[in-house]
Amino acid sequence: MTAELISVGTELLMGNIVNSNTQFLAEKCALLGFDMYYQVTVGDNYGRMKAVIETALKRSDLIILTGGLGPTEDDLTKEVCAEAMGMELVEDPHTRKHLEAFFVNNIYKEIPDNNWKMAAVPKGALVLDNHNGMAPGLILERDNKTAILLPGPPGELYPMFNDQVFPWLQKRQQSVLVSRMVKICGCGESQVEDMILDLIDSQTNPTIATYAKTAEVHLRITARAGDREQAEALIEPVLEEISRRFKEKIYTTDEKVSLEMAVVELLKKHKLTMSTAESCTGGMVAAKLVNVSGVSQVFMQGMVTYSNEAKMRLLGVKEETLRAYGAVSAQTAAEMAAGGAAMSRTDVCVAITGLAGPDGGTDKKQVGLVYMACCLKGKVTVQEYHFKGNRDKIREQSMMKALDLVRLCILEQGDC
Repeated sequence: MTAELISVGTELLMGNIVNSNTQFLAEKCALLGFDMYYQVTVGDNYGRMKAVIETALKRSDLIILTGGLGPTEDDLTKEVCAEAMGMELVEDPHTRKHLEAFFVNNIYKEIPDNNWKMAAVPKGALVLDNHNGMAPGLILERDNKTAILLPGPPGELYPMFNDQVFPWLQKRQQSVLVSRMVKICGCGESQVEDMILDLIDSQTNPTIATYAKTAEVHLRITARAGDREQAEALIEPVLEEISRRFKEKIYTTDEKVSLEMAVVELLKKHKLTMSTAESCTGGMVAAKLVNVSGVSQVFMQGMVTYSNEAKMRLLGVKEETLRAYGAVSAQTAAEMAAGGAAMSRTDVCVAITGLAGPDGGTDKKQVGLVYMACCLKGKVTVQEYHFKGNRDKIREQSMMKALDLVRLCILEQGDC
């Protein structure tokens, strides 16, 4: 089955809001096994909307429209789609009661007349209750074509799709699509692809897709089968082969697990406490870690030591080290990590010092040069990196590499 997304709203064309709905729906359609070749955005114009919808109905089995279901004159999605599919509008008593109930105990006691517009639905359509707003969703079917109309606000669209639309579509699929995610650190996208090119070239079912992220690469393995068990059986040998090739560079095969979550879980598993000593990243590593629920069990302290004076006073970096090698050096990073662990009394401390730019670089030490060190129970490991990009990108790459350095040091030392 082919699916097409149509986002409705002049505000989308003008860039007034970010269209996160398209990404959400595209991912859901992929999970359902739909083929998608087109995603269209159209403004609140009757003629252009009708042309877009008619074109979509000709080339796709399923169209999903978002936005334009509200009470105002420029909310035209339902009207245009009903006309394009030859379905008249009739009042739905159930939706009218829902609208009346919405205004009970509302700060606005009187119901504006234009709100009753939302109670009119295409005759024969399946009405989807909106438990988080007023405008109902709709499923229209005619001549082996399906149109699903969803409200634009993500807080209304997401739960409506997950709770009502996804199960409805799933029942109509003769096969299922199952995916597993492999998340890799320590390799670039081209390197990852080169290591699995033979698998990609010979793929049929399952398939492998690569996605480049900041300082990591994700591989999605997807299989189509009659049921989930059969799809999992197809995925398993491919997953095993990829795991054999990348070994410890894989930090998770769970799509919901982030790098910081994987690090926190390792710290808990090995009963280790951690601190951070950051210069150019300015606390980004600490901030990333505290996003993880339960991190207080293992993360004790974060120190931002931007100046040389702070490095000496808070971390015990020697003045002679700074004078001889500079703040951006392997020697300083090592002393920052060791000093941070000692000062905070933690098992692990990761330290970062570098040149994020755009100023401050020299011929010997160019912008993008970053040193990071991990002190794990007295053993210090130092890494040197040369990152490309602007200041934000260099800092973000540094943060991710520092987290991965902690992960690899824990794995290397085992139970310590």
